[in-house]
Amino acid sequence: MSTSTTNIDYTAPYAREVRQGNWFTRAEAWLDDKGKGAWIAAMVLGFIFVWPVGLAILAYMIWSKRMFSGNCAAKRTRHSYRAATKSSGNTAFDAYKQDTLRRLEEEQQQFEDFLQRLREAKDKAEFDQFMEDRAKRRDDDGDESENAA
Repeated sequence: MSTSTTNIDYTAPYAREVRQGNWFTRAEAWLDDKGKGAWIAAMVLGFIFVWPVGLAILAYMIWSKRMFSGNCAAKRTRHSYRAATKSSGNTAFDAYKQDTLRRLEEEQQQFEDFLQRLREAKDKAEFDQFMEDRAKRRDDDGDESENAA
């Protein structure tokens, strides 16, 4: 067996992913992968064809807080981060993965620093423009008061 997170049945005539959990768990995961719209579509179809099924899906969506959460995939994001930091069992690959992640984090930090410097430069340019316009208005107001007198 492989040490990766994907279970493969190597005794099958063709290698296929082994499905984890019962039909309900797989259906829930499939709907979560598709997003909140899939949950709503399943609920509406349940109401259309067999109203107790639609009611049950609605109750489950409310009970599990899927109806009011911003994104069904939030759990997947947390899981995928854990999977990214988990060891694969291959030290060479783990070293490569850690090096790549470190490099990407450094690049992200450099890019965020660049964006911060860019915002500061833009703010300074806007402030300098404001001060220049203010000085022009003062000069114009001073010229008008001399001409009026």
